[in-house]
Amino acid sequence: MERAGFVVIEAENGERALDVLEQSPPTDAMIVDVNMPVMDGFEMIRRVRAMRKFASTPIFVLTTEAGANAVKEGKAAGASAWIVKPVNVDLLVAGLRKLVGP
Repeated sequence: MERAGFVVIEAENGERALDVLEQSPPTDAMIVDVNMPVMDGFEMIRRVRAMRKFASTPIFVLTTEAGANAVKEGKAAGASAWIVKPVNVDLLVAGLRKLVGP
């Protein structure tokens, strides 16, 4: 992502990501995995969506979960896009640029 020109901020789990987001200004987009320790991606997305400054931030779910129920839960939580691993980096970058601009 950095080679594509994006500034990347990482967190090792959903709970830590929320801590990082509390300290940061609004961001252009987020990439979230469903399966994370401490707090899963669905719960993280729900909590992010409850934060006013991130209510409309695009959230990409990047995961191995491809089942219809998982996708449905992700969309209900507030995910903007769903990408199944292994990921084609070019497609991910193109998707991000489509939602956030060049």
